[in-house]
Amino acid sequence: MADINERDAKLVQYLSEAYGKERELEAALQAHIGMTEKGPYKKRLQQHLKETKSHAKQVERRIKKLGGGGQTLQGAVGKVAAMAKGPLHAIRGDSEAEKLLKNAKTEYWNEHEEIATYLGIETLAQKVGDSETAKLAKAIRREEEKMAGFLLGQIKQLTNAVVRSDIPASQRRASSSGRKAKRAKPSKAKSSTKATARKTSARKSTARKTSAKKAGGAKKPAARKTKKAAAKRSS
Repeated sequence: MADINERDAKLVQYLSEAYGKERELEAALQAHIGMTEKGPYKKRLQQHLKETKSHAKQVERRIKKLGGGGQTLQGAVGKVAAMAKGPLHAIRGDSEAEKLLKNAKTEYWNEHEEIATYLGIETLAQKVGDSETAKLAKAIRREEEKMAGFLLGQIKQLTNAVVRSDIPASQRRASSSGRKAKRAKPSKAKSSTKATARKTSARKSTARKTSAKKAGGAKKPAARKTKKAAAKRSS
């Protein structure tokens, strides 16, 4: 690397880290694509592999423009490390669906590492007045965010596939009926409590009516006596 100032050296450092990660993911994506059957998931992985290669080239050009160049070795080391991990991807999980699910979770984790990496580059570039690097980092970050969003939905779908392939349908139904039974018990208790409350309320109402009748009956004789006394006085 030629002599460059502190600002550009820091930008090259961050960009070199991103470049190494892109080269590493390039190999990992190729391994995952080889394990995935034709369909929307495989098609999206192939598309993102093209994006990943493009990201690496764009970042490499920007590094050279800033006066860097030693990133090539770092990228090669990252790629070799990813290729060494490649065979491990083929033995993940008990079923085909579970292998794909674990791949998707790994990809999702990697996407968020890249999102954080490019957000850091974007923020650094903005703070030091390098609008070109900031623009590049922002554009790449948005593509990584789109891929992460796709993988989030894919993880849900693949988890459902694992349930269907690895767990017998009878056990899934048993779990469901168990939940229904648990829900039914509180409802019976509630209905019993309501019935008791209605009976208690009915008893209170009857008692009030009986009391009112007795009170009314006691008042009538007193009223007759009062009328008779008034008649005697008037005569």
